[in-house]
Amino acid sequence: MKEKNTVLIKEKAKILGFDYCGIAKAEKLDEDAKRLESWLQQGFQGNMQYMENHFDLRIDPCKLVPGAKSVITLMKNYYPSSQQKNNAPKISKYAYGKDYHEVIKEKLNELIVLVKQEIGDITGRGFVDSAPILERAWAVKSGLGWMGKNGNLINKQSGSFYFIATLIVDIELEYDNPFVKDYCGSCTKCIDSCPTDAILPNKVINGSQCISYFTIELKDALIPDSMNGKFDNWMFGCDVCQDVCPWNRFSKPHQEINFEPIPEILNLSSSQWEELTEASFKEIFQHSPLKRSKWKGIQRNIKFIQQ
Repeated sequence: MKEKNTVLIKEKAKILGFDYCGIAKAEKLDEDAKRLESWLQQGFQGNMQYMENHFDLRIDPCKLVPGAKSVITLMKNYYPSSQQKNNAPKISKYAYGKDYHEVIKEKLNELIVLVKQEIGDITGRGFVDSAPILERAWAVKSGLGWMGKNGNLINKQSGSFYFIATLIVDIELEYDNPFVKDYCGSCTKCIDSCPTDAILPNKVINGSQCISYFTIELKDALIPDSMNGKFDNWMFGCDVCQDVCPWNRFSKPHQEINFEPIPEILNLSSSQWEELTEASFKEIFQHSPLKRSKWKGIQRNIKFIQQ
């Protein structure tokens, strides 16, 4: 029965457009707990106080789903076929289209419904950046890739331009072997290329120094002067550490219509971004990840990178 249910879940995930599906046994993440505790103690979360909350939930799936037996990790490609004009303020590729939270959450809910129809009344909860889950750790445990030096999950066949979603269920399944090799080797391209030196040795990321942190997470009115001239024209997020990664030479354009770029993302010039009104911003980007920074945050970022 475990084997049959496992095959069923992986088949349904594929039908719904997920590129990869791996499954691990639900258990406490003791080693990851130590790393997370050390990371928080060093203050690498910056102003992201939410990273400090619900520590016990982050490391134990049974606290999120009582009776949890299996953690299913799903990956969906977002690498775009078209990219921005060279002179425009840069936007991270994951934000080109519709907000991935909306798109993937809907697919996760569909997956749960389909699985219940076939297997019966199981308890399951799906998460996409919406709960305290160490999704990359579970992806490694599920055999989907290794943790790169840039902190991203890297898949040997397809690179790192993937959204990761997690589904915790209370049924036993066949478990994939964890990914144990590290194919980064001696390469340090991501470390050497990071504009703000946010990538530290031993796969530690100083989140409080990352361009994505400053342009998205930091809600302060001003970005610190110490970052002047370091943003390399990034207005929302940053892809430098992924763009230079040799494994991303295997990236192929996604097939998800919801991730197709919003035309303005590809076509607005610097001056047009500056002139964009709040009303227009809200209308154009109402279903975009850019709404997270709001119009004021985008304008702040543009002013900063043009200093």
